[in-house]
This record gives sequence, structure tokens and C-alpha cells, in this order.
Amino acid sequence: MGVKGFQGTSLLDYPGKIASLVFFGGCNLSCGFCHNPSLVLAPEELSDYPMAALLDELQERRRFIDGVVISGGEPTLDPELPGLLKEIKALGLLVKLDTNGLAPAVLENIMGLGLVDYLALDLKTAPERYGELHSGPVCVPSLRKSIRLILEGDIPYEFRTTCVPGLVEEEDIRLLCEQVRGAQSWMLQQFVPQHAMDEGVQTIVPHCPERLESFAALARNHVQNVGIRGL
Repeated sequence: MGVKGFQGTSLLDYPGKIASLVFFGGCNLSCGFCHNPSLVLAPEELSDYPMAALLDELQERRRFIDGVVISGGEPTLDPELPGLLKEIKALGLLVKLDTNGLAPAVLENIMGLGLVDYLALDLKTAPERYGELHSGPVCVPSLRKSIRLILEGDIPYEFRTTCVPGLVEEEDIRLLCEQVRGAQSWMLQQFVPQHAMDEGVQTIVPHCPERLESFAALARNHVQNVGIRGL
């Protein structure tokens, strides 16, 4: 796997900060609504971005960036991740990690080492339905362990759910509420069908704004801060 992409700066992907984005290839899910299909389906066909070059560029960008967003694919699958995070932190930069939460041992390790400053864990649907997200088995207890690690830790975080019709409905939100009760932040994201990995998913009509608002109202009974993105 390894680093597959490195992009410029963004005001959106690190809360209140300017950040560079780093992408890892490979994933242990194959969600039909994913917008990074090449990173998921064929990471071996993408060239690795040299680690030394990446660190050199981040060193140059320290003058105008606050941090680095690590995304994918699924970064926690790569054994090089902790080493990269150490190098980024040594530059004095903040680190935000995007993850699906299916590798709790990796998450616990980097949290314990102080290598991450902000976590974003994607909750795809109700845990009971995670088998619908992949062609192979999915370890749901691992997801639940990662959720507990985040809830019981002291690192700022958000949970995120892309509200795909048929995959995220009211009952799914209710079941997810049970998993994240008492959480600091949960962001519900509007589903965008264009560019979805599965062509069939590209034909799905997104939930109307009123439907998303009803999901958010339900979630606010259990989570301190619930927001909606993409409307």
C-alpha cells in the first residue's frame, strides 16, 4: 500500500485549520458509495508517493499550514502509518486521521503515543448491517471497540455518517445512537451519487433535506453536537 496521493491545502478537512491531505491506498471495506474507488479497488496500480519527498514538501509548507489530514482508502491498514505520523508530529504539525474504525489495535497504539490530534470515524450504517458493505467478512466487534476507545479517550473527534438512502434510514440512525450515546460530535453528510464506486448507487436519489433534519433531530437526543453537511 503506502502513500498514494498528496494534495494541496484545504480549509475544510481539519476543523478550523489549513491542512494538507495525504491519501493511503487499500481498504477493508468496499462501500458502493465510496468516492475514492481507485484507492479501494486497485491501489497497486497507483504509484507510491516517496516518503522522503512527502516529508520535504510538508517541511516547506509549514509556513502556511497547521496540520495534515491522513485519509484513504483506510490508513490504519498500512504498517508505515505510525512512523509517518511520528515524522509529521516532529515537524510541529497537527494530525487528523480519517478511519473506518475496523483496526482498533492500530488506533489505540497511535492514540497512546500521542500521534493524532483529531479523529474522524465514519459510521457507515447500523453495525448489524456492515456485512452489506464488503464482499468479505467484517469484524463488527472491532468497530465497537474503536467507538469505545474514542468515547473514553481525550482526543477531539467526530463521528460521521453519509446518509445513503436504503443504507441509512431512521432505524439505522436509532441503532447508531445506541453506539455513540454521549458523544461530542456526530456529523450527518448528504449522499452525493455522482462518482460513487458502484454504478448502481449512482442512480440513488439522495434523502431530501427534511429527512436529514429528522435524522439530526433524533441524534440530538443522544449526542451533544449534531450537524448536517452538504445541504
